[in-house]
Amino acid sequence: MYLIKLNNKIFRNTQVYLDKVLKEYELSSGSYPYLLILMENEGISQNKISEELGYDKAMSARTITKLMNLGYLNRKKDESDCRANMLYLTEKAKVTIPKVIEKIHELVHLITKDLNEEAKVITIDSLNKVLNNIKKV
Repeated sequence: MYLIKLNNKIFRNTQVYLDKVLKEYELSSGSYPYLLILMENEGISQNKISEELGYDKAMSARTITKLMNLGYLNRKKDESDCRANMLYLTEKAKVTIPKVIEKIHELVHLITKDLNEEAKVITIDSLNKVLNNIKKV
C-alpha cells in the first residue's frame, strides 16, 4: 500500500507545482503534455494524441479546444478521413514549449537533488519496471 500512496503523493505534488509554474503561460499539468506530444508528432490526429497520452477522447477534446482558444493549436480536417482532426502547433506554442521544458527540468532537478547519478538511474529503472508491470495487469 505504501508504494501506491507514495506514488499518488508524488504525482499530486508534481501536478500542484506544475500548475503553479505554468500558470503564466495559461497552461496546466493536464494541458502541457499535448504540446510536448505535438512537438514530436505535429499533424497527428486528435484520437492518436488521446491514445498517446492515455486520456479519454472527451477529456482530450476539451483540452484541445482550450489550447486552441489560448492560441497554442490549430486544428485541420484530415483530407483522407473527414472524421479526423489533425493538430498543429502555432508560433505561440513553438515559442512557449522551450520555456515549459525548462520548468519541467527545474522540477526534475528539485526532486532529485539529493540523489546521485547512480540512484537516479536505479530509481528511473525501477519505476519503469513498475509501470510495465501495471500495464500488464
